[in-house]
Amino acid sequence: MTDLTVWHGPNTRSTGTVWLVEELGVPYELRKVDVFGGATRGPDFLAVNPAGKVPAIRHNGKTLTEMAAISLYLADAFPEAGLAPAIGEPKRADYLYWSVFRPGVLEPAIITKSQGLDVDPRMVGWGDWDTVLSLVERRLSDGEYILGDQFSAADILIGGALGWLKHFKLMGENSSIDRYIDRLHARPAYARMQATNT
Repeated sequence: MTDLTVWHGPNTRSTGTVWLVEELGVPYELRKVDVFGGATRGPDFLAVNPAGKVPAIRHNGKTLTEMAAISLYLADAFPEAGLAPAIGEPKRADYLYWSVFRPGVLEPAIITKSQGLDVDPRMVGWGDWDTVLSLVERRLSDGEYILGDQFSAADILIGGALGWLKHFKLMGENSSIDRYIDRLHARPAYARMQATNT
């Protein structure tokens, strides 16, 4: 019997949480939610997440939402998987930075770009798209993953968003980012996650 439950809407941001759990290699119960059919607005799901959003998890009786928070929590809850540097390790600070970079910087920049919104970069926390993209490129110039040669849960967050960009053709050819996405998509856990999107 597992004590980890994941609520997942196929082809939504919750794919990143499923990918993470597959990388952790721990047993879990997957509960699919028909996001596009309105199931996240029904009373059963709103009892799980009143915001009506996936992903959500329940672990050891505690319910948690928000993909980055779930990622940080689960990577620490299952340290044997090696997906997060331990507190006190030199790479821990970079890991935390890039884990919150996705919801705080990368996703807002993506949405602004994809919707053609005109914002003053001085007024928003993420600045402008070109700067955001250059930060990712600079980081990847130091190694194959966000933490250099070490794959971590931060790669699922950052790589998942970049993969979404490429899938919807919101970003042109970019050799370093394309190679990064290819490396991530070649992981067996990624393929197992993809199987849940049907």
